[in-house]
Amino acid sequence: MINIKNSKQGNINHAIKTIVATLGVVFGIGGIGHGFFETLQGNNATNGYVIHAIGEANRMWLHGNEPAFTIIPNFLITGIAAMLVGTAIIIWSSCFMHKKHASVIFLSLFILLFLVGGGIGQVIFFIIGWAMSTCINRPLNWWQKILPASMRKFLSKLWRPFLIVSTLLILFALQIAIFGFVPGVSNPDKISTIMVSSLGAGLLFLILSFISGCAYDINKGGITNE
Repeated sequence: MINIKNSKQGNINHAIKTIVATLGVVFGIGGIGHGFFETLQGNNATNGYVIHAIGEANRMWLHGNEPAFTIIPNFLITGIAAMLVGTAIIIWSSCFMHKKHASVIFLSLFILLFLVGGGIGQVIFFIIGWAMSTCINRPLNWWQKILPASMRKFLSKLWRPFLIVSTLLILFALQIAIFGFVPGVSNPDKISTIMVSSLGAGLLFLILSFISGCAYDINKGGITNE
């Protein structure tokens, strides 16, 4: 028997929407950060597609150069574009992820951010974020099949804690990338390792948050029961 109420198009999986929106805001801020440091390098040629968002004059630690890609051959214009697109991503993620074509625009904005100097390291996150965003308005039948009811009950309580941990780890990694600050650690290579580890752990907890969010949304009726 089909549950008519839950089979209606346009249902929103609120936990998944929140997870994707948080990811978008975090990396939108990251894009703005890249853009800010690019503008500090002034009205100068980039001399190539792959650049360092943070120039020598503003670098705060040995590996703090923030690699980026840009199709705009000027640091100032690249930086302004990155800040504008980063802001657009924050606004879109915060206010419009429930829209019908939200996932397409979400992906398009992040691709644009990548092309205008918003950073290279965020690519894997926005691809995963886009994949998650495609589930915001879709039934979660597949997840219902692979997540037993007892497991869903347990997991549904964890999506917020997992999301908080993921966000903090990613933000910690982003600040290390700029400032190189790790309490009690001064060796640049160790700092770099901690940064990459923090980013990887943040990705892991993001995926765990998504799985838990699916369990939460299923329990809240974000599925088509058959």
